[in-house]
Amino acid sequence: MAELPELRVLRYFVAVAEELHFGRAAARLHISQPSLSVQIRKLEHSLGARLLERTSRYVELTPAGLVLLDEARRLLVSAERLAFATREAANGHRGSLIVGFQSNAAAELTPKILAAFQARYPSVQVEMRSHDFSDPYAGLGNGSVDVAFVRPPVLVQSWLSVETLFVEPRVLVTSSESPLAERAKVTVEDVADEPFVGRRAPEYWRDFWLASESRGPHPVRLGAEVSSVDECFEAILSRRGVAFTQASTQRFYGRPGLSFVPVDGLPPSPLAIAWRNDMDAQPVHDFVETARLLAGLDIVPTASRAGTAQQPGSHAS
Repeated sequence: MAELPELRVLRYFVAVAEELHFGRAAARLHISQPSLSVQIRKLEHSLGARLLERTSRYVELTPAGLVLLDEARRLLVSAERLAFATREAANGHRGSLIVGFQSNAAAELTPKILAAFQARYPSVQVEMRSHDFSDPYAGLGNGSVDVAFVRPPVLVQSWLSVETLFVEPRVLVTSSESPLAERAKVTVEDVADEPFVGRRAPEYWRDFWLASESRGPHPVRLGAEVSSVDECFEAILSRRGVAFTQASTQRFYGRPGLSFVPVDGLPPSPLAIAWRNDMDAQPVHDFVETARLLAGLDIVPTASRAGTAQQPGSHAS
């Protein structure tokens, strides 16, 4: 049997694979570059596979390296969970759950879902973990969270299950000093020539929030690119652009100087709960069931109910 690589060496490999640069990876790991190179070479020998193509100008992953990167990430996350779960068990807890989210998560449903889940399963420790616009999966992709509140569209993978909890309108956010702020409502065509604040995110997700599908022949004019809700609002306040967002954002992030204008004819924004179906953890099933029940009993203002599970291989919408 081939010798199994140590977790430490796998962490080294993941750093190199993510940085694609031995110098930056060594600095990130706080070790010397020659030592890192030796460890990666030993890993390749132990696995009997070339993992990286290296020249003086670039580093890139081989097909075997791509496979190892995916598996190493899963193994490292599992190892962290193993250690955490063991410590929690020693402290009297019966499990933990990490919930990923962006901006206002499930709006007014969020605290209700959390309270109901904790009432039903008081021994499970819940941690909420925020993610920026760059990750529409809110941590599910790399396995750093167990379950997440997401804003479709997301590219549904074979390991991903997604269920819509509710659907709410998208509105336009603009500076209160803009003439648009005086409008009772607008259409996408009305604002098609305005500069927009784009999200630093995968193209399909960024395009949804730029309403690219509703613009017809009008190209997007980008006035700024941002990674978070706060950055987006700062760009709008400085008159660098306008943006579309879900209606509930006004209740959670409204501030002086911003106006929220209803938009006619723009498809709404779903809020979904998503989870990895390749990790059969009971707390995840229990949390999803709790969210589903609460969404059926209580709805957020201006939203409508929806409960359609998305199948792998399609866009959730």
